[in-house]
Amino acid sequence: MTEENTPEPSPFTRSVVLRAPGAGTVEVIRDRSWADADRTFDLYRPPKAAGTLPAVVFVTGFPDPGFRTFAGCALKDTAPYRSWARLVAASGLAAVTYSNVDPVADVLGFLDWLHDRGDELGIDTTRCGLWACSGNVPNALGVLRRGPKLPVGCAALCYGYMLDGDGDTAVAEAGRQFGFAVPHLGIDEIPDLPLLIARAGADTTPGLNGSIDRFTRRAETSGLDVEVAEHPTGPHAFDVLDDSDASRDVIARVVAFLRDHLLR
Repeated sequence: MTEENTPEPSPFTRSVVLRAPGAGTVEVIRDRSWADADRTFDLYRPPKAAGTLPAVVFVTGFPDPGFRTFAGCALKDTAPYRSWARLVAASGLAAVTYSNVDPVADVLGFLDWLHDRGDELGIDTTRCGLWACSGNVPNALGVLRRGPKLPVGCAALCYGYMLDGDGDTAVAEAGRQFGFAVPHLGIDEIPDLPLLIARAGADTTPGLNGSIDRFTRRAETSGLDVEVAEHPTGPHAFDVLDDSDASRDVIARVVAFLRDHLLR
């Protein structure tokens, strides 16, 4: 096979490029049902952690039945999600991934279910953060608006489509093209809580960085608590595709952001 026809690496087979001490010894409960056989979750905890811990929930916006036909597994079972969850758990937080059938309804149902079983699972239901990337970000923004029983204190949003507004349609068009959920909401419906946006400066995904730039401008005008972690030369999915110090710096900043807002 020549260099010209070598296939591009799939981000779904790559682990996060930041390695953390203790990630390999994280305790994992896999494929426990939260509703039925098609809706399961994985729970990652630091080794030998006692008591309840703040949790980071990894929000998905793609319906897993369709994603399985494309990738052969649920999004939670891909290498990026498993390695990110281990990374977060190694930092001292609980990490939770889940599968869905209906992305919009199921994330809210799962968060409510998680709230009701926090003690059983060793989760502090008063301290929860969200993590989402790429086409999963609009669904995470929808969670912030809807306000599940499990209170959300912060969200880390990595190289993702944000919101349409002021006549923009790029996010809705991308949702139709790629198959991710785009809840209908405006920036004025986003509550004022800490948001970290990781932006990949070299991302060529149509309309994506434009949506981030519009969101951050409107957020500044609205007085929202938004910070941007910029990787100037990073491609889309730089956290798994770009093995560089710049990528590791942004990843470490995401983890530090979650720790700072959930462990204080």
